[in-house]
Amino acid sequence: MSANRPAAVVVLAAGEGTRMKSKTPKVLHEISGRSLVGHVVTASRELDPEHLVVVVGHGSEQVTAHLTAVDDRLRTAHQAEQKGTGHAVRVGLDELGGTVDGTVIVVCGDTPLLSGETLTALAATHTADANAVTVLTAEMPDSTGYGRIVRDPADGAVTAIVEHKDATDAQRAIREINSGVFAFDGRLLADALGKLRTDNSQGEEYLTDVLSILREAGHRVGASVAPDHREILGINNRVQLAEAQRLLNQRLLERAMLAGVTVVDPASTLIDATVTYERDAIVHPGTQLLGTTHLGEDAEVGPNSRLTDTVVRAGARVDNTVADRAEVGEGATVGPYAYLRPGTRLGAKAKAGTYVEMKNATIGEGTKVPHLSYVGDATIGDHTNIGAASVFVNYDGVAKHHTTIGSHCRTGSDNMFVAPVTVGDGAYTAAGSVITKDVPPGSLAVARGQQRNIEGWVARKRPGSGAAQAAQAAASERDSES
Repeated sequence: MSANRPAAVVVLAAGEGTRMKSKTPKVLHEISGRSLVGHVVTASRELDPEHLVVVVGHGSEQVTAHLTAVDDRLRTAHQAEQKGTGHAVRVGLDELGGTVDGTVIVVCGDTPLLSGETLTALAATHTADANAVTVLTAEMPDSTGYGRIVRDPADGAVTAIVEHKDATDAQRAIREINSGVFAFDGRLLADALGKLRTDNSQGEEYLTDVLSILREAGHRVGASVAPDHREILGINNRVQLAEAQRLLNQRLLERAMLAGVTVVDPASTLIDATVTYERDAIVHPGTQLLGTTHLGEDAEVGPNSRLTDTVVRAGARVDNTVADRAEVGEGATVGPYAYLRPGTRLGAKAKAGTYVEMKNATIGEGTKVPHLSYVGDATIGDHTNIGAASVFVNYDGVAKHHTTIGSHCRTGSDNMFVAPVTVGDGAYTAAGSVITKDVPPGSLAVARGQQRNIEGWVARKRPGSGAAQAAQAAASERDSES
């Protein structure tokens, strides 16, 4: 076990977030595939804490249900009344028995850019310097509005956190600011929380007052500086949410590129934190990679594609496509302008071509559905070709039914397969057929009416029309040639 492993991480996520102007609790707003609090929980888990507790308040039922789905090992503590950050931490510690031996890390649930590496460095500094409290700080280009960190010039210890409105001109020149993230000695924290007062303008218990309580008791307060000031940015409105999305997306794309993925135009590409990839994958402009999407080696996606929870295996090509919970086999091709709905599975070197929609369909190796077709609730074998403008008629108005087409089949253009129906291996179907009965292996199925030509119909029924004039001219030309 690491010497820096914290005894507990307490995530503060009880606030309402009124400036978001939303019915959704602030911490549940999403960027890059996770909620704000989900990003914080993920970063906190990198510390491998003995306990992880999230303090919830506004929208507690909704937030708790979400957290349970995100991480079934964490615990939640309900802050029924929001009486300040100090009170929130005490509620969190009460969930763990009131006093915790070891390091307690306190983080905010609306800081999605905070990384596990930065929290690990905070815990390490806290242990190495034997601090009672260690503040995570950052050097801001513009520190206006933030609490300034005042240090002892002799040993670098933090002597005060001065709010902007209370700072002197000299203190306002300080660029190092308080992030609101702390590492505490658990026992000293519990004792100091019991001494917090509410004689302030908000009538709340401030966690920052713990620092002065411990310092006045002779304990050391230190600091750990975040490597990038943007990590500590909190989200209070939709503008800040969008900016955090941009920054996190940039970070995720840089990570992918450094891992060997070619991203042709990062400015127009979105990637979720949960996306995985292998080397030499290529992502073209206008592409969104969402959820648990995975790109295999040499896979190529885009331009203008949106893939959600989709696997694209090695060497596959996906162009101008929307795919949701689908799988594209090795060397397969999709698009342009294809739609792969949930349950679609394309085998190796298969094809779903232009204006093809698939749903709950398994497509065999080397099988092609080239264009203008809908394949739903179907299984197609290997090396089969589906003609253009084919429709798998799978719904009778009450229930869905399955179509099975074998291997090495050739189906004609403008076919309707009315499920449930089976076309055997090696069978052919004629163009324009409506297939309602099973087709034996090796057979040719023809299911269409006999053509009947009614001579002179246009002249009789549409006299004087353009069609009638064209027909008359063609007849005259034919007569002259005969």
